[in-house]
Amino acid sequence: MPAPPSANHTVVWLQPEAPAKPAEGAPCNGCGLCCLSEPCPLGVLVSRRRKGACAALRWSDADGRYWCGMVADPAGVTGITHPWAVRALTALARRWIASGVGCDARLDVQAVPPVDR
Repeated sequence: MPAPPSANHTVVWLQPEAPAKPAEGAPCNGCGLCCLSEPCPLGVLVSRRRKGACAALRWSDADGRYWCGMVADPAGVTGITHPWAVRALTALARRWIASGVGCDARLDVQAVPPVDR
């Protein structure tokens, strides 16, 4: 049985179809673990919180992965719909979250075994 959550453990619930966390430095695959455990600096601004899941994180059934809402749908996250502003927000978000740089989540992942009923 997994250890109960403590000050050193955080439990996050992922979509069952979410890909496994990539190795540190490997390209992001949309596992969502980093954004579900805590918001990045941009996520703190958007979510208005420093702990817990980022409010901007979006699950895509079509892609089978998580996306940063500030990159994939900034209008849906912020309510700003002017095309030039949406393009600027997307570009700014890509820069702030270091899109394309690689996974920087220093998190240990432990799957919870299914419960027999």
